[in-house]
Amino acid sequence: MDKTKLKKPTGSQVKEFIIDNILWIAGGIIYSVGINMFAVSNKIALSGMTGLSVVINYLTGFPVGAANFCLNVPLLILALIFVGKVFVFKTVWVVALMSLALDSLAGLLPAYTGDRMLAALFCGILQGVGLALILMRGATSGGTDIIGRLVRVKWPHFSMGRVILVSNLVTVVISAAAYRKEVAAIESAMYAVVVLLLSTSVLDYILYGINKGKMLMIVTDKADEMSEAITSQTPRGVTVLPVKGGYTGESKNMLIVAVRDSEVARINKIIKQVDDKTFTIITEAGEILGKGFKFRE
Repeated sequence: MDKTKLKKPTGSQVKEFIIDNILWIAGGIIYSVGINMFAVSNKIALSGMTGLSVVINYLTGFPVGAANFCLNVPLLILALIFVGKVFVFKTVWVVALMSLALDSLAGLLPAYTGDRMLAALFCGILQGVGLALILMRGATSGGTDIIGRLVRVKWPHFSMGRVILVSNLVTVVISAAAYRKEVAAIESAMYAVVVLLLSTSVLDYILYGINKGKMLMIVTDKADEMSEAITSQTPRGVTVLPVKGGYTGESKNMLIVAVRDSEVARINKIIKQVDDKTFTIITEAGEILGKGFKFRE
């Protein structure tokens, strides 16, 4: 009977594995600093499984990291059944790293007990940075991300973003209610909104901010002249597509140009100089990959 030989990992695979783990560990540590220094000591309601873990710690004294891992276990089992092994194995490892960081740093970091708004701001920033480092290497922090994926398995038409949002709102309400004896529930929930908005903004900026831009769709009769002007006066390339007006039936050309936000005004000026009757559509481009922007990994 032939035995299947295990393939030896290549040098690039080993390098990717090392980089993944370095960033996951760094992300878990940064995220944990935000929780331990600013959220726990100021009774700020948090979203997700981390928020529930902090509440459990507040009510029972059970370690935040251990609670976070335990809460994720049933979700991970369901994900293993309905989502897939690769996603689950990677998520288990990251959740374990984050949980370990939460408990390891709990007794080492000084608790900030000053201005609660400052605490919410710094907690949101650190959460966003930590999660960004984890997500940019293809992993998740578990919790509501798993819930979103599980719901999509059963009801694929549901928006994953909305499922996660609802899950986060539920945990914020529970957290705020738990802190009501020491802090007004509405105040704790308001700080939670600050943390959530800031962390997602930082997350989006790190993941997409550097590489996002605009896409211009330019319908013109002077495609050759405009294409020449754009490519000669800017560092951007142009894609030309033939189009036909649905109302007039006229044949024209549409130029597609991907640019950075700061280059839109310059392109618009060129368009006006070449053909001031041009019809232009400018849309957001969440991420642009390729020459002149971010190269694919």
